[in-house]
Amino acid sequence: MTVAELLDALDPALRRKVQLAQGCLKRLRRVVVAFSGGVDSTLVLALAVETLGKGNVVATMGISAIHPRRECQAGREIAGQLGVELVELETTELTDPQFLANSPQRCYICKRHVMGPMVELAGRRGCAAVVSGTNADDLGDFRPGIQAAQELGIVNPLIEAGMTKDDIRAVSKALGLVTWDKPSMACLATRVPYGQPLTTEALGRIEQAEDALRDMGFATCRVRDHFPVARIELEPNQLSKALRMRQRITERIKATGYTFVALDLGGFRSGSMNEALSSPSGPKDS
Repeated sequence: MTVAELLDALDPALRRKVQLAQGCLKRLRRVVVAFSGGVDSTLVLALAVETLGKGNVVATMGISAIHPRRECQAGREIAGQLGVELVELETTELTDPQFLANSPQRCYICKRHVMGPMVELAGRRGCAAVVSGTNADDLGDFRPGIQAAQELGIVNPLIEAGMTKDDIRAVSKALGLVTWDKPSMACLATRVPYGQPLTTEALGRIEQAEDALRDMGFATCRVRDHFPVARIELEPNQLSKALRMRQRITERIKATGYTFVALDLGGFRSGSMNEALSSPSGPKDS
């Protein structure tokens, strides 16, 4: 079946959302896709290729120590499978003292560094806009990066279509995209508590520790850096497995530089570092 036929086979309500997203892309005609290799941006890239043709789509990926190397490599492979040009941009957030200070506005500062060069690339390539994979569910969390993207004129086809994460996974599965069941991912800086300065050393040990967990079969995981403590978040149904493997996990995580290893009984939850923002003793944005 062709992509168009696969989309036609979707549930009518979901097909309507896809049509709205495609309508947004059609209005733009030629786009740069802010691409990470994750489930959301991969769907936007696939829809852009189907709607506009490969010649009118450029994928771009930010490269720095905040982005896991595994994710960057996966993004390269997906772009290759879709036959789209991929432009890798070295980003400069790690040279910005405001970003390194790690305030609650960290994501705003980072997005300016990452998305700004993408907007410049779009201008050089004659593209109408940069489009991203931000979706309707993202609007329900503390996301200062969304404000930065709005200020830069980033277009969000999935928000315009009202597509949630579940919608995105369903459409991605129907299209046969390898990312349809991929765990949610975020940059490594989100593992560090607000107010604790960001360093390349911290980002490196977080990446190594999470790679170790994934190698042990924990696909969805976070290592929250309360150095010298590593606080591990896993899916609730994986906690008993982790306890059975506690000695191996402890050894592997300590080998990355941590002294203590803790398993969070609350399990994995995206954006858990934001929980401190509502605490009376939590960090305040200066």
